[in-house]
Amino acid sequence: MQSPDAGDGSDRYDLHTHSVRSDGHHTPAEVVAMAHEAGLAGLALTDHDTGAGIAEARAAGDALGVEVIPGIEFSAELDGRSVHVLAYWVDHDEPVLAAELARLRDARADRARRMVERFNDLDIPITYERVVRIAAGAPVARPHIAQAVVEVGACADEREVFDRYLADGGPADVPKHAVHPVRAVELLRGAGGVVVLAHPALFGARDGAQEVPREVVEAMVDAGMAGVEARHPAHDAGATERWTAIADRLGLVVTAGSDHHGGEREVPVGAAVTDREGVDRLRSRRE
Repeated sequence: MQSPDAGDGSDRYDLHTHSVRSDGHHTPAEVVAMAHEAGLAGLALTDHDTGAGIAEARAAGDALGVEVIPGIEFSAELDGRSVHVLAYWVDHDEPVLAAELARLRDARADRARRMVERFNDLDIPITYERVVRIAAGAPVARPHIAQAVVEVGACADEREVFDRYLADGGPADVPKHAVHPVRAVELLRGAGGVVVLAHPALFGARDGAQEVPREVVEAMVDAGMAGVEARHPAHDAGATERWTAIADRLGLVVTAGSDHHGGEREVPVGAAVTDREGVDRLRSRRE
């Protein structure tokens, strides 16, 4: 999936990828190598609530001639449902943002322990220690718990774990610490980031809720949001068209990214791309 005017590989960027530093299955260097193999000009590494993989990705990018944009996918929440916010060229060490990221990571660990307890109450014998080993040093997240559930044979794959247990409001889900989406924009802008709303049509998709409310999107724009990820592998044609129109109305940059994780959630790097013009428009929004 790409923009109609995305051009050849030298003009294309994947602006949404993940590595083992959060809930991906490949190292940052491997993700960059995949971008190189796909003929991309660049990519953004947007691990969840961390910038721990950026240095490795940039070193690999320098070696392969792939531009690596330092990014993040920040976890916000609205009415008990996740709203993910991407930011590019963000300073992960800016003190206010760094403090919130540390708080999010600590809350993730506590949430994971409580989720494991809920699975045990459901007679699914996973352990927190095994989940931590699966995470392999990354912040513990729901996909790591899902892998542990699959290992003990309680579900056939990770998707089934989410559908049956871990979706927002599911029997093993635990409410998490998260800020409002508008506050997320403020934090990321304060750290120099160019902010984009990630996959807006997936908000509440598992429980039949509506997309991210327009009034919330408009408030995020007022706080400094620059773009919307209208083109995403999980968006159907109607959602892509709808959110492209919203972006045009609000003066936002339309972006695309594969949301690559690897493993059972395999979508190849470069499956959805943003052309150089779009990337340059985002660049122009930097302070």
